[in-house]
Amino acid sequence: MREHRLRTGVRLTELGFGAAQLGNLYRRTTDEEARDAVDTAWGAGIRYFDTAPHYGLGLSERRLGAALAGRPRDEYVLSTKVGRALVPTPDRAHLRDDDGFDVPARFRREWDFTRDGVLRSLEGSLGRLGTDRVDVVYLHDPDAHWAEAATSGIDALVELRDQGVVSAVGAGMNQSGMLARFVRETDVDVVMCAGRLTLVDGAALTDLLPAALDRGVSVVAAAVYSSGLLAGPRPRPGARYDYQQAPADVLDRVHRIADVAEPFGITVPELAARYPLRHPAVPSVVLGMRTAAHVTANTARMTRAVPEELWDQLDHLGLVPGVGSDQDGTQDGAPHD
Repeated sequence: MREHRLRTGVRLTELGFGAAQLGNLYRRTTDEEARDAVDTAWGAGIRYFDTAPHYGLGLSERRLGAALAGRPRDEYVLSTKVGRALVPTPDRAHLRDDDGFDVPARFRREWDFTRDGVLRSLEGSLGRLGTDRVDVVYLHDPDAHWAEAATSGIDALVELRDQGVVSAVGAGMNQSGMLARFVRETDVDVVMCAGRLTLVDGAALTDLLPAALDRGVSVVAAAVYSSGLLAGPRPRPGARYDYQQAPADVLDRVHRIADVAEPFGITVPELAARYPLRHPAVPSVVLGMRTAAHVTANTARMTRAVPEELWDQLDHLGLVPGVGSDQDGTQDGAPHD
């Protein structure tokens, strides 16, 4: 598994393990499935693991920490997020979480990007993960909290980085515009951009990616399957895009991409997984993984060589947002390498 280095020296594998599903995202996952998924990822050479308190009200962090326990700590990179404090709600423990995770509602999420909030959140994450450090910390979805996140929030993370408590700091969001502001206006090292650098959405190419190249900041791509639209060889009936019913023109575009790719023996999910890495500011793509089978499938997609001729045809037909690449479709020579 290839690795690329952030400007602070942290090395990320091209494929990152997204652990939201270990928090019972949308449906239950067993402890055994979670452990098998992490074990399979380790065997495949994946050494970047991403989680957050938000994922299952801490369940994802607990499961990931347990599965990684005993692994050499210097051999993997761990990232988590801050900004959503977990406040105990014992009176609601008999109910289920109402934010997409199938877990008891023992906590509620409370936005908090203050210095104390950031420090308390990270301390809680360390306890759940069972480790003395995480390598990368992101501000989590600060869309409606720019003023606080861009001052006290990021200042607290930079302080932790300067003290050597964490190795890299940034923000993770489902939009590119505010991430571009973080890159231009604050001292971030890396940002995680979900859903805005995909085969069907190149929004990050107009604001975030130019700013990242200019400042030497890395961009980790997430949600590259666009709510499942790009997760299969062809869109399924009722396919969703950006969390909504996929429009007819987008469905048609995906079918046209598949038409071009099939003669090369390449599938849409393989293109979707590899696409962000064509940009020189992108060191890693984080894919959600629930089971060992998911890990195996995602690893095969990420390690599939995509002929440059195929990218050229897709670019020429205007079917995918053009990002440019080197000869082998990867991004050697990027600022973080």
